Amino acid sequence: MLDPNVVGTAVGVGAHGHGLVKIFVKDARVGGLPGALDGILVDVEETGEIFALSCRQSRCDRPVPIGVSTGHPDITAGTICCRVKAGEQVFALSNNHVYANSNNASNGDSALQPGPYDGGKDPEDAIGTLSDFEPIKFCSPYPSNCPNNTIDAAIALSSTDLLGDATPSDGYGKPKSTAASAALFLRVMKYGRTTGLTKGRIMYTNATINVNYGIGIARFVGQIGISPGSFSAGGDSGSLIVVERGSNARKPVGLLFAGSSSYTFANPINPVLDAFGVKIDGE
Repeated sequence: MLDPNVVGTAVGVGAHGHGLVKIFVKDARVGGLPGALDGILVDVEETGEIFALSCRQSRCDRPVPIGVSTGHPDITAGTICCRVKAGEQVFALSNNHVYANSNNASNGDSALQPGPYDGGKDPEDAIGTLSDFEPIKFCSPYPSNCPNNTIDAAIALSSTDLLGDATPSDGYGKPKSTAASAALFLRVMKYGRTTGLTKGRIMYTNATINVNYGIGIARFVGQIGISPGSFSAGGDSGSLIVVERGSNARKPVGLLFAGSSSYTFANPINPVLDAFGVKIDGE
């Protein structure tokens, strides 16, 4: 266990019923481990690094971390983006379609953690109440009349007793409080309810996309496109996208809100913050 590549050992049984010593490693390409110990076969298996399992799809201890399941009582589940503040008040930031049920909610409605799909109940699991949201303007009719949207965002009034400011331990930690601009090929990462910590690159800026919300289609302009397609999945909506590395590491870039099998799309973070007059409560 003094070898930094070794993450664990165990006793097991091999394919032919013989006893063996198992060694779990981050990278099987790194050698130097014994083939046997006291005549007992040693089997090396690459597991990667072992992380503590987070509460991202279940109820978290309060104050809850960011990047975990949340939602309005009438939706399935999305993700807490981050904690934002205005003066002495703190809010949970996420999407309109996560906290305001795609325009069908009212200020004062509960914001749950976890979201209903993950077992969240109202009011027992409320971590805040809907405070403000940017209405989504849907195409009517589609495609001849599609007004432009720039953000899919909402905030829920919360408290530091109920809402934390960092991801779970298997995430990237606390975001910086100042944002970075989206740039082509910028390496980014996010932590979300469904896929946890993922990394990708910004491949497109100034994107115009038509997004299907189930109840209608809405056009968004000035958006960020990120690859690969595995960067996000359903339920990751609301995740905060931050810079992965370098001097700007963990600086917020965007608010994840939509995607396909090929790309993830995000609102640039500054227009989101400006819409509500808030700042990221980060490092």
